[in-house]
Amino acid sequence: MRVGIVGAGWIAQKAAITLNGLNQCEAYAIGSRSQQKADAFAKQWNIPKAYGSYQSLIDDANVDLVYVATPHSHHYEVTRQALLAGKPCLVEKAFMANHRQANDIVSLAREHRVFLAEAIWTRYQPVVPIVRRLIAEGRIGTPRLITATLGYSMEQKPRITRPDLCGGALLDLGVYALNFVRMFCDAEIIDIRSQCVKSDTGIDLSNAISLTLSGGVLANVQSSACCVGDNIGVIAGTEGNLIIDNINNPQRITVNKRDRVFVEEIQVPQQITGYEYQFIACRQALIEGLLEPREMPLEETLYIMQLMDELRNEWGVRYPMDSL
Repeated sequence: MRVGIVGAGWIAQKAAITLNGLNQCEAYAIGSRSQQKADAFAKQWNIPKAYGSYQSLIDDANVDLVYVATPHSHHYEVTRQALLAGKPCLVEKAFMANHRQANDIVSLAREHRVFLAEAIWTRYQPVVPIVRRLIAEGRIGTPRLITATLGYSMEQKPRITRPDLCGGALLDLGVYALNFVRMFCDAEIIDIRSQCVKSDTGIDLSNAISLTLSGGVLANVQSSACCVGDNIGVIAGTEGNLIIDNINNPQRITVNKRDRVFVEEIQVPQQITGYEYQFIACRQALIEGLLEPREMPLEETLYIMQLMDELRNEWGVRYPMDSL
């Protein structure tokens, strides 16, 4: 599968490293708004084709999958261009700036019957079926409480502070915490309480969200772009708990029974970067003729986008594209 990478930032570099370590996928092309930057990226990461515009990459008939690695604020237009050209797309999280954009893009993909997926890498990783199996086997009894934290000290980065880049902790980090809950308990949300601390630019720097789910599960999640978090996720049940060491890239699951008595530790398989699973999943879906990956259905992407819109609305955090 020949992947065309759109955008030449840090995330694109991580994708290039990943693809260079895979046999069944190739970093075939890089597209940037600058030919000079595209050429430098292609040389650094041994990529055959370098394009000085996103449209030129999309127009390359040899590109099997367009990987959109621009900031969230720029996902909509390039994804739309790719879908109209019939190109399958894997779009970085957060999928779009808001639910309206997300719904437009999903509707377009379905109308033209073109493959589309959100690149939230944790959804595709092997930890997901492992944790689901442990819960299904009753290893911790009935789940009752889910907690998750994700925090990085990066409040000076423009993609965090600028509203026009869809900044803030929620779309960059909180999306992982919300997906952590949904991956392992997709029960109906019957109540939401939340709060945030905002920057001088009106963007959420830290947030805390409490979700009451049907079936008696409570989820408390928090994310921050201005501190170093423990990044741990816990699923607590009536007979024990599961501790996931890093909700952003899980490597280890600790199983405990009552009174926090240790049972076992499960290591996930060795990885290249952790991004490989989303590319492999897209390749398999394309082989099978699917229009979306099993691991991250588009309806789930839309659900999360709607949830984040509601939270931002409550906090008064707005982006320029919200009013379009």
